[in-house]
Amino acid sequence: MHADTLTDSMLRKVLVADDHALIREGLKQIIADSGEFIVSAEAATGAVALQRMREQTLNLVLLDISLPDRNGIDVLRQARREIPALPILILSMHREDQYAVRAIRAGAAGYLNKQSAPDELITAMRTVAAGRKYISQTLAQELAHHIDQGGVHAIHSTLSDREFQTLVMIASGKTVSQIASELSLSVKTISMYRSRLLQKMHMQNNAELTHYALKHQLVPDMN
Repeated sequence: MHADTLTDSMLRKVLVADDHALIREGLKQIIADSGEFIVSAEAATGAVALQRMREQTLNLVLLDISLPDRNGIDVLRQARREIPALPILILSMHREDQYAVRAIRAGAAGYLNKQSAPDELITAMRTVAAGRKYISQTLAQELAHHIDQGGVHAIHSTLSDREFQTLVMIASGKTVSQIASELSLSVKTISMYRSRLLQKMHMQNNAELTHYALKHQLVPDMN
């Protein structure tokens, strides 16, 4: 049967998890135009995304990394524990060299930059919905470079996910208290992450961390 004759009940169901309403609307239009998928659930936070995954039968999840309550990698890890068969495609504003390797390690079925063309998004969705990994050319190059360099081609590659997240948030100008509040963790815990990443990166203070993050373009473009 041709894709444009499929009924809603036959379309593959997608959850779109992104905190920007305009982006969700744009994704819904691209997905509707494909004639193969339908957005059956939306979420603006990690908590709601996990709730939707638990309560609905889904074929695919499009998950942003920068959610207001939880990092998308954390949501991905929990989803993989609870619903291991559900394919999750990370769709992020971050370049592949920032989060892609971490996302794949955490169990993502693929990673795509939000600046990718609509047809590449649909191709990626078809691939992961079929149970395969989607590796873009850019991500393939990053993975190859990561392997060639033993996985430590940059100092920040040695950080844990929480330490890396703390680094990015510090470089974005947030205080330890603000980071603790946003991540629902104690100030003591965030201070511990900060101490660990300072030690691993052989740095002394937040200014050095911020300089490093800016130099390596780890801080999201806020424009």
